[in-house]
Amino acid sequence: MNGRNAITIVSMMVLVGTEVFAVAIAAGWALAGLFDLGDRVGHVLMGLFSLFAAWIMLQLWRRATSIEPLRAGSPAAHR
Repeated sequence: MNGRNAITIVSMMVLVGTEVFAVAIAAGWALAGLFDLGDRVGHVLMGLFSLFAAWIMLQLWRRATSIEPLRAGSPAAHR
């Protein structure tokens, strides 16, 4: 396992994940408040946007690990 790449990827995921999930929750709260949809719809919107944020994070993980391989024997490590 490549410790340096792992630290880089995990650090990036924490930074970006915090931002992405904060935007998802804030967007659900703001839309529910703007259109006076109530707390229940606001929570549903927050949940839906959080699922979208999780999908974004999964895509980011896949791309990051393809560029910064976590295993020393990966083909990308021999570039």
